[in-house]
Amino acid sequence: MKKLLGALVVCSSLSLATTAGAVDSTGGCGLGSMAWRGQSGIIPQSLAITTNNWFSNTIGVTLGTSGCDPNGRITGGTGRMTMAFLQDNMEQFAMDAAAGKGETIDTLAGILDVDSERLGKNIQQNFAYIFPNDNVEVAEVTIKVMDIANV
Repeated sequence: MKKLLGALVVCSSLSLATTAGAVDSTGGCGLGSMAWRGQSGIIPQSLAITTNNWFSNTIGVTLGTSGCDPNGRITGGTGRMTMAFLQDNMEQFAMDAAAGKGETIDTLAGILDVDSERLGKNIQQNFAYIFPNDNVEVAEVTIKVMDIANV
């Protein structure tokens, strides 16, 4: 048992050493940073980095979830908040997007920290791009809205 524990410690240490330059002091973004969020100290940070090593962050970076951003910035989950908001408000957002204004656009502008009027105009002009069909997925809408908002 001691040998197994020792091997795990060595593997974790090697894993940490190889990624130390690639992440910030809080474990970076991804599943690990979400799983160990709110905890402090070297052990939770090490576990966050190790978890991020074991699981690909590609989805988090692509969708801007798990505190990741496609531009490499730590967003604190802006993409995740956007997607959660859109998932709960997709029908109303579609109506507001067609009009170029409304409560959902104002709320998204607040989440994304952009000008509401400009966002509304851009979303209205790109309505067909955002909603290419009636069965569009919330993840696709989220990516397109964040692209249009330039975040």
